[in-house]
Amino acid sequence: MAESRHILHPIPPLYTPESRVLVLGSFPSPKSREAMFFYGHPQNRFWRVVSRLYEEPFPETVEERRMFLLRHRIAAWDVIGACDIVGASDSSIRNVTPNDLRPILDAAPIRAVFVNGKTAEKYYHKYTEPVTGRPAVCLPSTSPANAAWSLDRLTQAWRILKDTAERPV
Repeated sequence: MAESRHILHPIPPLYTPESRVLVLGSFPSPKSREAMFFYGHPQNRFWRVVSRLYEEPFPETVEERRMFLLRHRIAAWDVIGACDIVGASDSSIRNVTPNDLRPILDAAPIRAVFVNGKTAEKYYHKYTEPVTGRPAVCLPSTSPANAAWSLDRLTQAWRILKDTAERPV
């Protein structure tokens, strides 16, 4: 059995003053940390979902993914800034230090915060919401572990992200 390791989140937040929605995962997987960008595991369906939502080609490279999010006014980061974890197992997360979302929330007019799955929701409610006072909308996880949700069903559930980001001021 793999050992728990204390890991610091290595990926900086992605946002601009034009960002309108914030998507938060729980903590980056080993594949995401290796790629130094969000949702780097090839089986994670995040990029398939958002490319379908916006009816655009699947963004393959980190730069394409970065530009995709920025073009659609989507900020991205994770709730957890450091933790003890075994591999990519959310259930093994211990000794959490949350990320400070104030730099994003101070710089961009974020209309809504979305969390990608129940683990992100759990830690957001515990650590972040009491500090920011902002609720988060929990969307179904795009992780391959959430096999009960088809790609079509995920895309339909995530439509609120696009609707919120594109809503006129």
